[in-house]
Amino acid sequence: MPRELLILRHAKSDWDSGAASDFDRPLAKRGKSDAPKVGAWLYREGLVPDHVVSSPAKRARQTATKVCKCLDIKKTQIIWEPSIYEGTVTQLLETLARCPPEAVTVLLIGHNPGLEQLILHLVGEDLEIPEDGKILPTATVARLEMPDDWGALECGSAELVSLIRPRALR
Repeated sequence: MPRELLILRHAKSDWDSGAASDFDRPLAKRGKSDAPKVGAWLYREGLVPDHVVSSPAKRARQTATKVCKCLDIKKTQIIWEPSIYEGTVTQLLETLARCPPEAVTVLLIGHNPGLEQLILHLVGEDLEIPEDGKILPTATVARLEMPDDWGALECGSAELVSLIRPRALR
């Protein structure tokens, strides 16, 4: 069975929330409804991760919690990794390298531009950019087939299986 990486950008956030910082910005109403739709879709597709790692920023934390609830994954099983917030490709690759070697399916929840740059690195030149130019709008899941070693993720080493946007799940 091939390894898979599910890259999920946090759901739509509330820019008018009055949050003290970008890190503390919560989900918007649409984000609160999109996140469980994504979780339910992952569950229906049999894409239940063995390992979940998320940014601890409020909107990512809320997204992770809502998605994982649909997957019967407890909040205590989620790894909150601070380096994902504003993470570079190098930092995100280091995060993936720390995944348990026995994890077959990993769910990574975070932010742009880091996640889009990670996808570009992993898929390489074969990546077809969607018509609107956005690889990973909010609450979109990129499903990638991965090599056998989480610590050896060279440029172009993964294959994009699908990009699922929340509006496709309505």
